[in-house]
Amino acid sequence: MSVLYRSDAPRAAAWAAYFAEHAPDLDFRVWPDAGDLSEVEYLIAWQAPGEFLAALPRLKVLFSSGAGVDHIDFSAVPPHVPVVRMVEPGIIDGMVEYVTFAVLALHRDAFDYVAAQSKGTWAQSEVWPASTRTIGVMGLGVLGRAVLERLATFGFRLRGWNRSRRTLPGVESFAGAEELPVFLRGCDLLICLLPLTDQTQGILNANLFGALRPGAAVINVGRGGHLVQADLLAALDSGQLSRAVLDVTDPEPLPSGHRLWTHPRVFLTPHIASMTQPDTAAPVLLENIRRSQRGEPLSDVIDRSQGY
Repeated sequence: MSVLYRSDAPRAAAWAAYFAEHAPDLDFRVWPDAGDLSEVEYLIAWQAPGEFLAALPRLKVLFSSGAGVDHIDFSAVPPHVPVVRMVEPGIIDGMVEYVTFAVLALHRDAFDYVAAQSKGTWAQSEVWPASTRTIGVMGLGVLGRAVLERLATFGFRLRGWNRSRRTLPGVESFAGAEELPVFLRGCDLLICLLPLTDQTQGILNANLFGALRPGAAVINVGRGGHLVQADLLAALDSGQLSRAVLDVTDPEPLPSGHRLWTHPRVFLTPHIASMTQPDTAAPVLLENIRRSQRGEPLSDVIDRSQGY
């Protein structure tokens, strides 16, 4: 039974070592040393081109090597092959760390102080308690819920918005397009953790920014396609938004000379908020393979009709 890993090359050795120790019965292969593709039954991949998938006639499961699946062309995946997204402790912990860092940096004016230091300026800002800030999270999946749970420990007022209703302790919850404007009006800081779908493409736009409290800040750790960049820049320049923290862009990387590289109110990182960690991801994925072998339902299978 063959498993093919076609993803982050620097981490391939760690994946191979784990499977060699814990699943010696599985033929674990690393791309491009894939051998006979007609033997592959399980594929772990970030990119899975249609012509490549067509060369895998025995494929049983396609595992995304990341939490998102927007990079996968579902039309190229045979209908009988489930697509499974990566939900593992390392991804969750990494996202919680990054969002917490970004929220606290914005809350305590850290980016302003960095700019002041570069100019040799000693200027104190008012220190506001966390209880005076309302933070909204768009997307209440595994990552969104984990982020809210951690932010609650600081005493922030918390809001959550999701396509379908979710009830979370200590979180004022909103659902659906009809409740989005009310959700936004109460937010001082907005975090996007939505999946990228046809419905969420470009959702971070001028209308949304205009519905936030004046001077609000935005953190996008979803996908670059969520953001209309021109609208963000206009909202920052007008003062409707005070700052933006972006870990994702479209395209990635941004072209040289793009305003987001140098805008004084933008903090930009190269899609590093959270990454799959082999030591925590490999056991999760192996358990799903064992479920498949036993004929049991797989965990974290995506709904193709919804795109997540």
